[in-house]
Amino acid sequence: MAQITAAMVKQLREMTDSPMMECKKALVEAEGDMDAAVDILRKNGLAAAAKKAGRDTNEGAVAAYVSEDGAMGALAEVACETDFVASNPKFTGFVGEVAKVVCDTDITEPEALMAAAMNGETVESALTEMIHIIGENMKISRCAVRKPANGAVSSYIHMGGKIGVIVEFSFDKPETGSADAFKAFAHDVAMQVAATAPIAAVREDVAQEVIDHEVSIYKAQAAESGKPEAIQEKMAVGRLEKFFKGFVLNEQEFIKDSSLTIKAYAEKVSKELGDNVKVVAFDRLVVGE
Repeated sequence: MAQITAAMVKQLREMTDSPMMECKKALVEAEGDMDAAVDILRKNGLAAAAKKAGRDTNEGAVAAYVSEDGAMGALAEVACETDFVASNPKFTGFVGEVAKVVCDTDITEPEALMAAAMNGETVESALTEMIHIIGENMKISRCAVRKPANGAVSSYIHMGGKIGVIVEFSFDKPETGSADAFKAFAHDVAMQVAATAPIAAVREDVAQEVIDHEVSIYKAQAAESGKPEAIQEKMAVGRLEKFFKGFVLNEQEFIKDSSLTIKAYAEKVSKELGDNVKVVAFDRLVVGE
């Protein structure tokens, strides 16, 4: 049997745009015959599927996976060409399976995820097969995973997969995660993140460059007032506080009850459950962003 070299595999990949491992398998089967290997890939639908790789992927879906005990969760965004496919149950089911792989492996880099195992094959070969079956170019765009040491994760999918959210919570008592009051709270907070697009869970997590940018704008606005510098400084500080209340999750008004902030809602649930429930962090993926 002819020796299959890395250069041969690379050449076949460049000729067909097929996955590296599939190229190697085809060359082994073809005993090193390049033309026969191309035919094998074509027969398997792999070369034909990969030819779609140059087409634009402006649509897609986000799916979430949360473990049965709520202890960990993940999001995955897979892009496709049309909104019709983005709502196809076969496609959205595939995105959900990708999210589970992300959660199982902790791999959030799409390129690295390709080699991960998925239903007896790799993510890359499963994706290639999905491209072949549905007939559109697809790619895994972004992934996120949350595994709190002491706490739980909740998810929310909005607009049929156009927006996906996972939120990480911390608490002290293991039984809190299964309490109805906590589950309702966690769902509400995940829905809040989907609806309001906060930039951080707590103000300490807001990037300093974002704060500096906002302050520069507020100071310029205050200067236009012509008031003394001390007053201008207070005006800028006041506007920054308003910014935090609008864009920091814990400081936002709860969309279902404006008398509560999310932090106050967490304190209310904590009191009810005799625990210390906190919103720690979140991930929010919007298709195409």
